Amino acid sequence: MTRESAAVFIQAWWRGTLLRRMLLHAALRAWIIQCWWRQIRVRQLEKRRWTALEFFARREWAAVKLQSWIRMWRIRQPYCRLLNAVRIIQVYWRWHNCHSRGFIQGEYELKENQLNIQLEISLGSQACKVHQCIPLPLKE
Repeated sequence: MTRESAAVFIQAWWRGTLLRRMLLHAALRAWIIQCWWRQIRVRQLEKRRWTALEFFARREWAAVKLQSWIRMWRIRQPYCRLLNAVRIIQVYWRWHNCHSRGFIQGEYELKENQLNIQLEISLGSQACKVHQCIPLPLKE
């Protein structure tokens, strides 16, 4: 091997080494970019899945809420009718009791040293109102 061919061989080897090093760096950079891009795609996919799950949960919650409102409305209607019937019966019963037996209705107020009483006594069609202030004994 001559000196010139040895120089060409060394130059070829050096150029090959530089080229392989450059290709290796390019491949590593491409691999880094690909990894980064895969992470971005995974995040996007996860975000899409989360959004779809939230949308599904909202729709499911809305359906459950609507069903509960309808169930409540269906139960409440007969209950309100029953409550109205009870009130009508109570009004007639109280009216009957007031006019047949009579009743006492009143209120009181307790102040520092006296008791104020207001009473209304009703017997059938007759009514009597009593208002009285009673002084209270003070212990000293």
